[in-house]
Amino acid sequence: MREEEKIFAGKLFCPGDPELKELKRKAHKLSQDYNRLYEDETAARQEILSELLGEIGEGTFLQGPITFHYGCHTKIGHHVFINFNFTVQDDALVEIGDHCDFGPNVTIVTPCHPMLPDEREKFPDEDGVEKRLCWAKPVKIGSHSWFGANVVICPGVTIGEGCVIGAGSVVTRDIPPMSFAAGNPCRVIRPITEEDSLRR
Repeated sequence: MREEEKIFAGKLFCPGDPELKELKRKAHKLSQDYNRLYEDETAARQEILSELLGEIGEGTFLQGPITFHYGCHTKIGHHVFINFNFTVQDDALVEIGDHCDFGPNVTIVTPCHPMLPDEREKFPDEDGVEKRLCWAKPVKIGSHSWFGANVVICPGVTIGEGCVIGAGSVVTRDIPPMSFAAGNPCRVIRPITEEDSLRR
């Protein structure tokens, strides 16, 4: 089994594997290329995103600067707005629904590392060969969700549709749909209802 296949199977994998390192180098280069462009260089920006990301929907805008670890493991839906300094450590799959909004400095992470110091240095793989190993958990974000500045979304989290996540939150567990959640660790404050309408 290839190391990338191990990631998607939820198994321990070696991030130093040559094939994975090449994917990361490509993503890092494309991220840097994107960040060098001006905002009105829309065609060149779109070309880079099409090569960098697994999927990107129509009408989606990434302000930049951006940093993707793999890029090809991230799928972004239609009409998503992403503000400054968006970082995605997408070892595992990251899926972002349609019509989401991200404030500045949002970070999404998927890899998990061993807690014991010696196991972070080396650990036997399936063949008994000692390597640096970790694993990763996918992140899924439902459509129509909004994230305040400096939100961190941790490995394995699913955020339901229509959520609002308050600024500075660290999301460590799933958030049900139509919830306002905030804090470190992030917790549900209350449901979002028609009482929140601007029309009131």
